Amino acid sequence: MTTVFVAGSITIKNLDMLLVDRLRKIVNSGFHVVVGDANGVDSSVQRVLVELGHKQATVFSSSEKPRNNLGSWPVNFVKTNHTEGSRAFFTAKDLKMAEEADYGLMVWDTKSTGTLSNIIELLKRKKYSVVFVNKTKQFFIIKSPEHLDTLLDCMSPASLTKADEKIKLHDKVSQLKNEQMQMFI
Repeated sequence: MTTVFVAGSITIKNLDMLLVDRLRKIVNSGFHVVVGDANGVDSSVQRVLVELGHKQATVFSSSEKPRNNLGSWPVNFVKTNHTEGSRAFFTAKDLKMAEEADYGLMVWDTKSTGTLSNIIELLKRKKYSVVFVNKTKQFFIIKSPEHLDTLLDCMSPASLTKADEKIKLHDKVSQLKNEQMQMFI
């Protein structure tokens, strides 16, 4: 069964109808959805899945009690030794979802480094993402570091600088490009 990792920015509370239609296609295809337990996109996606009557979903949480599980789906508790509430604590569940998924559907505000990290993590695993940029209402298909460069063009210079500080974005993109080059040598 195909598994889709759906995630996005916590700043996005309402899903655009283009995204709801994409979720409807996922549900109609009988795909399994893995989704986090955060507010924002995670809880909004959960709400749509409940409305669509989707049963094939799993909520991932780094906390023993998930913050959101609107469909009472099974919970995959991802144990981590990182400090509760830290970036690394919440990233543990995202890494597990990227590992289990066949591909990703990301909803991005052009700022969230967590969403960018998920896209990069999927690329590292040779999996692609469909990224919905909420601001422009556009979908981007990310299958390579070059596709990622195109997506990063959506960011403001200030957001790029902040992403570089928080997650070492340029280093990660360079590493992906180097890994891609190694395949051809």
